[in-house]
Amino acid sequence: MPEGHILHRLAREYADSFSGHKVRVTSPQGRFAESASQVNGRVVTTAFAVGKHLFVNFDNDVAVHIHLGLYGDVTFGSAPTPKPVGQIRMRIDGGERYADLRGPTRCELVTPDQVKAVAARLGEDPIRPDADIERVWQRTTSSRSAIGSLLMDQGTYAGVGNIFRAEVLFRARVNPSREARALSRRRFDQIWVDLVELMTGAVEVGRIDTVRPEHLPEVMGREARSDAHGGEVYVYRRNGQPCLICGQRVKVADMQGRWLYWCSRCQRS
Repeated sequence: MPEGHILHRLAREYADSFSGHKVRVTSPQGRFAESASQVNGRVVTTAFAVGKHLFVNFDNDVAVHIHLGLYGDVTFGSAPTPKPVGQIRMRIDGGERYADLRGPTRCELVTPDQVKAVAARLGEDPIRPDADIERVWQRTTSSRSAIGSLLMDQGTYAGVGNIFRAEVLFRARVNPSREARALSRRRFDQIWVDLVELMTGAVEVGRIDTVRPEHLPEVMGREARSDAHGGEVYVYRRNGQPCLICGQRVKVADMQGRWLYWCSRCQRS
């Protein structure tokens, strides 16, 4: 499932491509056809993301709510707009640019009150400048869950996914199994600031890089990472490989249905 920075990048591209333009909205697949007809010919006013949820607003006071889930994908292109290929749930065509949405978990029209209701169910998004850090701290310090589990709770840390979870805990030298409420305020602040910096940076470059300058391949004389997710990381998907700092083999285990990666020496219990 895409992590939060991907949704923020998509929101930016929707806004850059269509804001202020009257657009044609269709559903070649047919599943969104009735809703598409309600915004077809309307003007896109803005687009924004909260966590892993994306909203495209129109001038008739409704928005399209998108959650990509595991298989959703958005592709953008320039004119001339091609004939639809594959299962396109929603196409927005602004004349000069178009966007095709395929395979989302959710694609629905919502009112402003419904947008607020979705946002209210979510936790704080480190990418958003209006995030309330004290709200996150209160939820963290009152949780008996392992911090490795809580970081994946979208009702607390909106937009954080498996890669950022593994990497910020490694960078903070925190064992994923530690109770969230056992974190000191200093350690919590360190994790939160790291999330803000790493996730915001990922929005700009379109990939997740978490390795500090002194551990880059060209500095350490090692091979660059080759992975579909891109980016240089410390532990994510590096199970069995030596830790970049201590040399201990990176471990992997299941935590609530998701693979968790950590270094047992750098992140002692």
